[in-house]
Amino acid sequence: MTDINKMIDEMPQEVYERLMSGVELGKWEDGTVLTQEQRDSTMQLVMLYQARRLDQTDHFTINSEGKMNELTKAQLKKQFKGEPIADFKQEDF
Repeated sequence: MTDINKMIDEMPQEVYERLMSGVELGKWEDGTVLTQEQRDSTMQLVMLYQARRLDQTDHFTINSEGKMNELTKAQLKKQFKGEPIADFKQEDF
C-alpha cells in the first residue's frame, strides 16, 4: 500500500486531470477506449487523489476522510440558486 500512497503523493495535478478525464469520458485523450479494468483502476486512483490531495466539499466527491460528500436537496438548491446579476425596474425599460 505504500507504493500507491507514494504514487498519489507525487502525482502532478496534470496527471490527475487526465485520469479524471479518462474516467469521465471512458477514453484517453488519444481516443483509445478504456477497458473495464482500466476504468476501475483509474477510478480508484482518482478517488484516492481526491481524498488525499484535494479539499473538496462538492456533491459526490471524496473528502479528506475518504467518505463521499452527499449534499441534501435543499443544499443543492441553495448552491445552484445563484445571485441576480442586475436589478431592473419597469421604468428602466
